[in-house]
Amino acid sequence: MAFTALDVKKLREMTNVGMMDCKKALEATDGDMEKAVEWLREKGLAKAAKKADRIAAEGIAYAAVIDGIGVIIEVNAETDFASKTDAFKDLVVNLATVVATDAPADVEALKACTYPGTNLTVTEIMQEKVMSIGENMQIRRFDRFATNTSVAYVHMGGSHGVLVNLAVEGDIDATEIGKNVAMQIAAMGAKYWDKSMVPQADVDKEMAIQVAMMDNDPKMANKPAEVKEKIAAGKMNAFFKEMCLLQQEFVRADLFKGDVAGYIADAAKKLGGKVTFVDAIHYIKGEGIEKKEENFADEVAAQIANAGK
Repeated sequence: MAFTALDVKKLREMTNVGMMDCKKALEATDGDMEKAVEWLREKGLAKAAKKADRIAAEGIAYAAVIDGIGVIIEVNAETDFASKTDAFKDLVVNLATVVATDAPADVEALKACTYPGTNLTVTEIMQEKVMSIGENMQIRRFDRFATNTSVAYVHMGGSHGVLVNLAVEGDIDATEIGKNVAMQIAAMGAKYWDKSMVPQADVDKEMAIQVAMMDNDPKMANKPAEVKEKIAAGKMNAFFKEMCLLQQEFVRADLFKGDVAGYIADAAKKLGGKVTFVDAIHYIKGEGIEKKEENFADEVAAQIANAGK
């Protein structure tokens, strides 16, 4: 599999490793990005890769609690300018209301629902908005929590939307707890909510990487295989603390020193009740949407060439 300079750049962004080492990794793995990340980790050059390959599109990731129903939705536009207009923001809020009240099964069902305050469908309103704003707009995804206690958080005007679902016991207000957990999710980007959710295949893969790192370490290479495996198993706690929300170090150390699970239990106890984390949904605006790469120099050269014809 061939690779390009853009692939090297992408791998560097994912791992914070130097360009030359990224190039070597791609050469060693025949251009396979995932295997290149593992190669760099085995050499002790990189930590677990962040999702730096998620290329942002414009729009809003929005979350809200409407009449007790937790709603999260992402609506995309072509430019950041359009997504910051009041007309676009109002559209997203009203679409969230439809999701809460009508509980559509999917995006197509949502488009067939009646838009608030009108006799028109969501599709018809979207068409009007496209004409008035002058950009293509798409409802990308949505979800909802109809049970338990939901808390919504929107980061940086819609770059992240987070919806946290909690089971609350006792007559307490868990809003602050939910918001702090949602902020943790937006800031730290956990891959799993709890270590019990990590597939065994991922645990085995991480163990193998840890052993390979020791194989490449002159100080550890000659140790017996069983010793390396025990050391690798001991390092899995660090893996869980990075990848799993409830095992992560709580970022608001001013409120609680410990992991997120400990923060939730402590904060609920102080309020005189009990709170259990049930689930959460995290939308990142434009997550996974590939935007066209523009090369300004090539574009100018092409225009000059065409001008001479």
